[in-house]
Amino acid sequence: MRRFTLLLASNGGLGYAPVASGTFGTLAGLPVFWLLAGLSPAGYLLAWAGITAVAVWAAGEAGRHYGVADDGRIVIDELSGYLATVALLPWNWPNALLGFVWFRVFDILKPPPVGWIDRRCKNGFGVVFDDVAAGIYAAIALRATLWLLGI
Repeated sequence: MRRFTLLLASNGGLGYAPVASGTFGTLAGLPVFWLLAGLSPAGYLLAWAGITAVAVWAAGEAGRHYGVADDGRIVIDELSGYLATVALLPWNWPNALLGFVWFRVFDILKPPPVGWIDRRCKNGFGVVFDDVAAGIYAAIALRATLWLLGI
C-alpha cells in the first residue's frame, strides 16, 4: 500500500525528476485535463473534487513517510491545482499550455494567501490547497489571457 500511495503522491513517478519536480508533476495534468474536459460541468467538478480528496490523503501519507510535509517528490498537489486552472474549459492546446504556464507562475510566486497556506499548513490539506489557491489565480489569468488573445 505504501508504494501505491507514493506512486500516487508522485504523479506516477514524475515527482522523482532530478530538477523542477513541480513542473514535471504538473505535466500529469495535461492528459487528465484531456480526459475530464468532455465531462459536464458537474462531472468535471465532481471528478476534480475526488482527485483533490485523494491528493490530500496521498500528500499527507507521503509527507509522513518522507518526514517532510511538502517533500519535493510529492507533486499530486500540482495535478489538483492545474485542474483548478483549466476547470470547465474545453480541451485544446492553447488552453492546456497557457494554463500550464500560468499555473506554474502562480505556484512558484505564491501570492497571498498561497504563501500563507504553504507556510502555515504543514499537512496534506496545506500541501494541496496552496496549489488549489495558485490554480484559482492562474484560472483568472488564463481566462483574461484567452479573452485578450481572442481565443
